[in-house]
Amino acid sequence: MYREAASGIPGVLVWTATRTADSAGTSVLPDGCTDLIWHEDGLLVAGPDTRAQFSDLGTRRDLTAVRFGPGVGPVVLGVDAAELRDARVPLDHIRPGAHVRRLVSDAESDPVGALLRETRRRLDGVDRSVETGIAAQLGAGASVAEVAGSAGWSVRRLHRHALRAYGYGPKTLARVLRFRRAVGLARTGRPFADVAAECGFSDQAHLAREIRALSGTTLGALLG
Repeated sequence: MYREAASGIPGVLVWTATRTADSAGTSVLPDGCTDLIWHEDGLLVAGPDTRAQFSDLGTRRDLTAVRFGPGVGPVVLGVDAAELRDARVPLDHIRPGAHVRRLVSDAESDPVGALLRETRRRLDGVDRSVETGIAAQLGAGASVAEVAGSAGWSVRRLHRHALRAYGYGPKTLARVLRFRRAVGLARTGRPFADVAAECGFSDQAHLAREIRALSGTTLGALLG
């Protein structure tokens, strides 16, 4: 069973998943986020995805994790998001072994507390307003040129920054965030044509193509 909860830290969510014997795995949809996942064998980082990824990790283990919103993960993990794109990497591959062992030891008795303490420590005093603002503008439908101009940057500089902060360029980030918004609206029961119009797709057929490209299936199947 999968559950989400607020963490008390802006841009960070806690989630847990309890293993179920009859589960065959799940499709993880792209959302621009990075996850730090604890289970009985250690700590795993799930990077920002450009397409749906199949995962059966939760069929074998109970999982506890923190999900970092776009731009947050690199600050906590100390690595550019582009290095984690579409990847699943043990934490000790990107962080010092001694540090990871201490975190694993703490997580054995209190996984949520250990992960949140580490997150707060890494984010303390860090100004994330630029990354938050860029993601918010792109998610609201602003063009790449408009976002770059609002930051006083060139489009090229925005692209380089986006790769480090989000794992992909601003156009891909905008595409993923629009996909995420469309799926969320559809899950509220909105007609697909209304979802397409509100999210800025040219028509319902355009929405359908994007859903299939990013998820590998149809919007109706996702909702089912």
